[in-house]
Amino acid sequence: MVEENLQGKYFSITDPVGITTVIYKVNRTEKEFLKTAPKYTVERLDFTEEFVGTKTKKTFYINNPAPEGNPLVIFSFAKEKVIVNMGFLDYDIIKISKKPMPMKFETLYYEEETDYKDFSYTPNMRRPITILDPDTGEEIKPILYFDDEANEVKGKCKLKPYKKYFAFEIRAK
Repeated sequence: MVEENLQGKYFSITDPVGITTVIYKVNRTEKEFLKTAPKYTVERLDFTEEFVGTKTKKTFYINNPAPEGNPLVIFSFAKEKVIVNMGFLDYDIIKISKKPMPMKFETLYYEEETDYKDFSYTPNMRRPITILDPDTGEEIKPILYFDDEANEVKGKCKLKPYKKYFAFEIRAK
């Protein structure tokens, strides 16, 4: 069920023991920026947690939902796997696919500390690639810098050795 408040919408899910779920809203880049920016970016939904017995009830918030609806991508991390699912916030209903959608994904693993990839940001400071710690579901925050040669803000993520990471990017076919 989706609830409405002054700033947006919210909905709840319950994670069983050993599962960590994170949800992202998929944003389409504005037309005027498409020549220099990716077609899609993602924005992690804020959430609160409440422990209900052995389970964790998470309430996710979408500020300023789009009138035409908001596509969502849902990641549920377990010990050695991730389940990827799609959803859609349609005004006051949240629709989640019944079967997880097959997606290509990449697990990052290095034996030395490394910087992962320079990636550009859109003018509204969104980035196309997101890297997650599969153990906690937390984002690996990039170190931002200004690339004088490209005249744009870029970011790099520091990855620890002997640790797995999950990276994803939303692309058009």
